[in-house]
Amino acid sequence: MKISFPRMGNSHIAFKMLINNLGHEVIVPPAPSKQTLDLGVRHSPEFACIPFKILMGTYLETIAMGAEMQITSGGVGPCRAGYYGVLHQKILNDLGHDVKVMVIEPPRKDKYGLFKNIRTVIKPTRIGWRAFWHHLKTAWKKLVALDEIERILHRVRPYELVSGETTKNYKKALRMLDEARNQEEIAAARVEGERLLRGVPCDFSKPVLKVGLIGEIYVLIEPFANYDIEATLASMGAEPRRSIYISGYTKDSYVSHGVHDARKAAVPYLNQLIGGHGLDSVGETVLMAENGFDGVIQVAPFSCIPEIVVKSILPRVSSDLGIPVMTLFIDEQTGKAGIQTRLEAFVDLLWQRRRKREAKSVV
Repeated sequence: MKISFPRMGNSHIAFKMLINNLGHEVIVPPAPSKQTLDLGVRHSPEFACIPFKILMGTYLETIAMGAEMQITSGGVGPCRAGYYGVLHQKILNDLGHDVKVMVIEPPRKDKYGLFKNIRTVIKPTRIGWRAFWHHLKTAWKKLVALDEIERILHRVRPYELVSGETTKNYKKALRMLDEARNQEEIAAARVEGERLLRGVPCDFSKPVLKVGLIGEIYVLIEPFANYDIEATLASMGAEPRRSIYISGYTKDSYVSHGVHDARKAAVPYLNQLIGGHGLDSVGETVLMAENGFDGVIQVAPFSCIPEIVVKSILPRVSSDLGIPVMTLFIDEQTGKAGIQTRLEAFVDLLWQRRRKREAKSVV
């Protein structure tokens, strides 16, 4: 069977290995582009958010490459993302495509459905449950390594002495992880990737802002959707700290189900699930303020109901905890120049605030 999936950040490196190891032919989705978005917009409801439209475009691109099944994740709580798979399936069928959209729901929502879907994938290739578990653990190890390497990228890049050196070494690290085929090779590639990034010549005495990024998972993680905001902030002398990585989200949604620190921190401002990453966005902002961040940027799809609720709460969090917060809502009409201008203005504000604080401390 030819299987594909949505692309989000660099997670495809782990997912394609898993699908290949399960005995299927993987159709690796191309990196989202303007063509992808235009294709998705053409075949999506106007009110749908930009992740829906990019996924729609990606499915159509991979179907043209031969994909027979699309595997995607589900959602829990009052958020439209939980209906994406159903609506994508209907649109694709209406367009005449005989393709299956398989939604992997968290076990707390539908444990039976989860095991049924897994069985559907492993039965044709006669992969046993023990082998499946082994391949899943190997892919998980690669996913965690990818996220850790990316964290180091964002921490090092603002301090680099030669522009682009960190990004160049990061791409080398990704290639090594992509080529790793078992857990031992993945561990070795991770160690070497970390060494490459930490070895980039840097000036750590240089003053750098610490800016938190919160919001909806897709636009936070996928550079095409957020206009590569993390690289842009680094070029402005700011270290971006993203609140969500895929491994952390997967562990929270599919494994632990615990009430983590961010949701506890959100309680004074929001004490109930509103869907998506709303509760986390509020709580992460509180934690970032308590940990001395210079500012926070909320990045979300235009019309995202949970993040609209969060936006209405953040001014109070900002006022109570003294941390500047800016919101960027993104859709297909958003332009890179507009994002750049707003980021420049916000970063300038943060530098002014820091200089004032430093001046007062001297006095």
